[in-house]
Formats: sequence, structure tokens, C-alpha cells
Amino acid sequence: MAGAALQLVMGEVGNVLMGQTVTLSGHQQDCSNLLNSVRNCLAVDDDFCTEHALQTNRAKEEATTLGPEFDEKEAKKDDDEPMPDYQSEEIGEDLGPDDAAIQNLPWHVRRIVSLHDDTTLPTITFRYFLLVLLFVPPGAFLQQMNMFRTTSAPYSIFFVQIGASYVGDWMGKTMPAWEVKVPFTRWKFNTNPGPFSVKEHVLVVIAAASGATYNLAWGPLSLSELYFKDKIPVHPAIWIAFMLAIVWTGYSYAAIARQFLVYDPTQPWFDALCQTALFETQTRQREFPSPVSRRQMKVFFCSLLAVAVWQILPEYAFPMLSSLAVLCWIAPNNPAANFVGAGLGAMRSLFLTPWYTQVVVFSAFVVNCWFFLPLAKWGRLGIWDHGLMSNRLFMENGTKYPVLELITPQVTLNETAYAQYGPLYVGAQQLWGTFFDYASYTSVLVWMGLFGYPHLKTTFVKYLERRRHFKNGKRLTVNEQYSDQLNVLMRSYEEVPPSWFLILFLVSFVIIVSIVGTGYLYVPLWTYFIALATGAVVVIPLGWLYSLSNFQLPIGTTNELLYGLMVNAIPGYKNPVGATVYGAIAGNAWYRAQNLLQDQKLGHYMHVPPRAVFFSQIFGSFVGVPINYAVIRWVLDKKGDYLVAEKKDPTNQWTGQTLTLQLTVATQYVLIGPKRIFATPIYRPLPYGFLLGALVPLFLYLLHRRFPRAKFNLWNCTIFFCTLATFWGNISTGWLSGIIGGFVVMYWAYRHHYELWARYNYILAAAFDSGYNLNALVVFLCFSVGKRVWMPHWWGNDERSVERCFALDG
Repeated sequence: MAGAALQLVMGEVGNVLMGQTVTLSGHQQDCSNLLNSVRNCLAVDDDFCTEHALQTNRAKEEATTLGPEFDEKEAKKDDDEPMPDYQSEEIGEDLGPDDAAIQNLPWHVRRIVSLHDDTTLPTITFRYFLLVLLFVPPGAFLQQMNMFRTTSAPYSIFFVQIGASYVGDWMGKTMPAWEVKVPFTRWKFNTNPGPFSVKEHVLVVIAAASGATYNLAWGPLSLSELYFKDKIPVHPAIWIAFMLAIVWTGYSYAAIARQFLVYDPTQPWFDALCQTALFETQTRQREFPSPVSRRQMKVFFCSLLAVAVWQILPEYAFPMLSSLAVLCWIAPNNPAANFVGAGLGAMRSLFLTPWYTQVVVFSAFVVNCWFFLPLAKWGRLGIWDHGLMSNRLFMENGTKYPVLELITPQVTLNETAYAQYGPLYVGAQQLWGTFFDYASYTSVLVWMGLFGYPHLKTTFVKYLERRRHFKNGKRLTVNEQYSDQLNVLMRSYEEVPPSWFLILFLVSFVIIVSIVGTGYLYVPLWTYFIALATGAVVVIPLGWLYSLSNFQLPIGTTNELLYGLMVNAIPGYKNPVGATVYGAIAGNAWYRAQNLLQDQKLGHYMHVPPRAVFFSQIFGSFVGVPINYAVIRWVLDKKGDYLVAEKKDPTNQWTGQTLTLQLTVATQYVLIGPKRIFATPIYRPLPYGFLLGALVPLFLYLLHRRFPRAKFNLWNCTIFFCTLATFWGNISTGWLSGIIGGFVVMYWAYRHHYELWARYNYILAAAFDSGYNLNALVVFLCFSVGKRVWMPHWWGNDERSVERCFALDG
């Protein structure tokens, strides 16, 4: 009690001395509040002291959670909201709420991440290599194979996190502790250095995140061979080197943004925080089991099992439950009710995405599906009224466009066929989706420049100071420029020097230039430099958006447009495969950079040496990429005839739908070209999307400066535009359910039951993700591995419509 009272007294005295008020009466009021607070502390108990002392910091944390420049005076909190006890073992008895070690950490980060570290724990061990070789190959195999199939077998990173925990514990208990000397060196290692450590565990998962995935080079390799019968004459080792190089390009680009996004304590990275919550719970249960940790693990596994069992119904046995289309139940044969009331899917993560992001996303859904689509269907919004909710290409009369007939044997545009079939047409939803896709690209750059400028400036100034100042003969490290406890703990470890990222970039640069320069990959060499430049421009804005909002902006459409503009300005290079090569390079410059940044933030939260994290990311790619190539080669050799429909696939699984879509888009932008496309009347407004994306952030910024209490800074137009650009295919019922669930989890529970939310929210997020993916994997293995086994039709799986929307078109 005395400690809490002293903490409160010092906090109140500090508020007075820091000049919260300037008049004499104000000081008298402060002193009166101080004496009352002390009296209450001494008379009541520690709970009052803890709650009262932390209320001010809660407003500061909400500024970080809700968005940049959030006015802490506007943050509201219910008086009856229970406050976390920062004297618990997770925080440490020596850290008060106003201590510099935690005051800059977001509220939920303080509750989840341990602020203690054991620097003696093993990291890169013999067990680590065994576990990586055990868990990465299956993920690399499944994820790459999924790209060719209609149904997929998911490989969630939580599978690895759960499995590696138990296998690692078993190894720590049963493996012999042999001392092994590496021949012809002075190196030696122990096969079992002791109990399985949490840092080994984290590094295994990071390696899996890097290697247990697919590789974007599958597109050009598959398209050239299947559709153009042109097997690129490149040795498999060269292909593998190219696949590694496009991954490493993105990894090296993370160096541009990690100064801004990894070390700064205000950047939460919600996916990394979710994994951290599960890691911390697993560690406590393994090393220091307590009633709380036991309850958390019980909730995790019970929720995982419940979700996995429940999903059997909507995924296979009772598909009607996948869409609670109430309007269709009321009027199953009414076309209008069916159009508005139908729609499968669209439920997003309720537990990780901040409430303000969910509100913006749902607002865009409302505009898209409840206003634009009905207006387009019944109000003749637009000048071409076919294929409203289709992503296919059409002729002017509404029939499917024979895209492949536009390609000559010499892989050029068949002008005769193009004159015969006419311009390409797309449905209204696809059309405005492209418009807003363009708007989202420019808006993220302008939004970052306006709302993120103070953050960028501060971080850049820190970087310049670090280059100028030395400590004990060495330059300051980035951890020494931040005072929060996480950075203080990371000062014990050597940082990854910039030269490592530079070497990684140079290696990938030499590999790609050597291969592209031969002309085998259908792209002019100079476009590679453009891809590098665009990647460098977007990595910070897109990373900043993702770290704060848990919203990833896809950039494929703009990359395809840019490549089409470039190659149509010069003679030659009209092979559509070139667009997929360019997209693989430019796309990985961002997507892989994001993956590396997120996993480095995970390592930061778990106090793992940065160099060990970097090594794990590179090692994971070394393990996974050769398997990716082997899977691609096997599919092309054994299933290629099915993918191009030369033979009938008896399982109806090897359809190559993603490949067909890639070819269609590439033909549109490369062979026909943006100039001809935008000359068609329905496409003429599309380029103005870029202008809209540049102007709206400026407008919102001016509104925010004029009306700061209106919180226009939370209405991120990039998220809004990107959601408008999302192709729906129907008016989904999942979004309404999603916003209701999001309100309960991320607004009501967060504000009114914070203790419960902080303890279980991220655990439930991991459990729901794991349960859903476990169910999908089991359904795939049981009903889709060989010949697909279909669920018999019944009332809950109607042959005409599983939603019972019998009057729905198409």
C-alpha cells in the first residue's frame, strides 16, 4: 500500500510541478486533489491508487491506438473500467505507470509483452535446425501447390507455433547432450543445451514464416510453359537463384523502413502482438505455470477445438450456415430480396484490427454494396450494363471475350482478332474497383506525407544524430535513442549492421540483372530498375499503414498498369509473361519487406537477438524456395494438361484459375495496352482515380487541422478506397456480422472490460485462426486429396443455392 501511495503522490506532485495549471487557484486545486488522493490511498487500498495513477496514461495510450496526433484530452474512459495492475510480474515491481520504461508503450503492448529478459537463453541450436527442417518443407509444399488448385490446404503459422512448442519440449527432455566438434574448425556445439527455450521457439516460427509459403516466380514459369509452350531455357539452379533473389530484394528493402517501424514503441504491428501473446502464454505455462496461464491455455485449446468442429458445418455438411441470408429465407424467389440479401464470406479478423479500421472498412462496404451496386443494377449507373458483379472480360454484347485468340503464335497482338471482337469490357463493379484501386495507391503516399510527417521527421533526426554521436568509441545504436524498456533490453544484443542488408541487396541485384539481361524473362532490363524505385517509394508508407491499422494495401493493379505503360512505349517485349515477371519483382519489394519487418517486430517483442532473427529469415528462405521450385516443376510435368484444359481433371481441382486470371490481366495491359484501353469510353474516368487519391487526403488533413476534435485523422481514405476496390462478386452478409462482432470485441470489451480483453483477446485471435485453418486442412485431406467427395444435397445444402436465394442471377 505504501508503494502505491508513494507512486501516486509522486505522480500528482509531478503534474503540479510540470505546470498543468498556472494560476494560484489552480495550484491550490492541484494541492487539494493531491491531499485527497493520498488520504484515499491510505484509507482504502492499493486498487484505488493503481487505478487513479494510471488514468492519465490511458489517454496517452489511446492516442497511439486510435491514430496519429490523437488529442489525449479527448480520450474518454468509463469510470468503472478496471485498470491493469502494473505491479504484476509481467511489468515488474520497479516500474510505475509514469516510468519512461513503459510510458511510451501502447497500453495493450504493456499488458502482453514481458519486460524482463534472460540473455543466457539459447537461440540458434542444433534443435533449431532440426525443427526448421521439420516444419518448413510441408508449408512450402502445400502453399505452393495451393496456387494451382481450386481448393487449398492451409498451413497456418500457428500450426508451427503450437507444434514446435511440444516437439521442442520433447527434444529438450529426451535428446542426448553430446558435444560435437565441427571437422576442420574450432567450432563445436551441444546437441541438447538444456530445456527448450522460448527464443529457439520464436526463431523456428520466424524461419517458417519466411520459408513455409509460396514464391511469386511461379507465375512466369508456369505461364510461359503452359500457354506459350516456351520452356524458358534456364537451369533449375538459376531458377532457384532467381526465386531467392526476388525474396531477398524485399528483405533488403526492409532496411529502409525498420528505423521507422520496428524500434519505435508506438508502432504495434498487431499480428506480431498476437503471436507474442501466445508465445508468452506458452512460456509461462511451460516454465512458471500459474492459474492464469493455465486458464489462458485452456481457453486457447477449447476455442481452437470448438472453431475446428463448428467449421465442419458451414465448410462441408451445412453450407447454409456460411451465409445467414435472412432476406432470402423470407422471400427465396424474390429477385430484389435475393440480390440485396445474398453473399458468402467476407468475415475478417475481429480480434486484431483496430476498431477505427473496422469502421472505415465497413463504411466502404456500405457505399459499395448498399449504394453503388443497387444503383448500378436498377438505376443504370454507368454506360454499359452487362456483367455487373463479374471479374471476366466481355465483348460489347455481353458475351465472354476470347482473350487467348488475341495472342498470335509469335506472342504479339492479333490485330485482326481485336478488330473482329472489339474493345474489352468489364462489369461496373470491376470498373469502379479499378478506379479506387488507383486512388488508394496515391492516397497512401499523400496520407503518409501529411499525417505521418512528424513521425518521419523525428525518426530521421534520430538517425542523423546517431550518425554523428559516438559512445565509448562506437556509434550510438538505435536502441539507445529510445528509452522504453523493450529497447533498453535490446541494447544487450548486437544490431544487424546496414552492410548486411546492402550485401543481401547486391547479391539479389547481380542475380536478377544477370538473368534478365539474357532476355529469357521477357522484360527489358531498365524496367527492373523502375521496379526497384517504386518498391523503395512505397515500403515506408505501406508499412506504416499496416503497422498501425493491420490493413495491407495490395499494389498489383498499379504495378501491372505501370509495366503496360512502359513496354507499350517501346518496340518489342509484348509477351504477357513479362508482366508477371515485373509483378514478382516489384510485388516482393513490398510484400517480403513487410514480412521481414513484422517478424523483426516479433523478435523485438520477444527479446530475440536481431542477428539471430535475420539469420532465421534468410535460412527459412533457403529451405523453402527449392521446395517451391520442385512443386512447380512437378505440377507442370504431371498436371499441366489439366491446368490448360487439354484433359479433363477427374477431381476438378487442378483448374489453374489464378493462372488464367494472370494471363487475362497481362494480355489486357501488355498486348492491348493502357492507351487503347483508356480510349474506350467506359475506361476514360479511370486515370482520374490517381488524382482523387492525391486530393482527398489533403482535404481530410485540412479538416483535421481546422476541427481536431472531429477525428478526421482516423478516417483513413487509403483504407476506404482500397475496400471500395475489393472485388466482392456478391453483396456479402458477412460484413454486417463482422462489424457487430468487431464492436463487441474491439470497442465494448476494450473500453468496458479491459482486463478481460487484455488477457484473452489475442489468445482468442490465435485460437480462431488456428481452428479455422485446422478445419480447412482436415476437410481438404479427407474430401479433396484424391477424387473430391461432395456433400449430398439436402435442405441445408440445396443444389440450386446453399443460401436458398433461388432467384439470384448467375
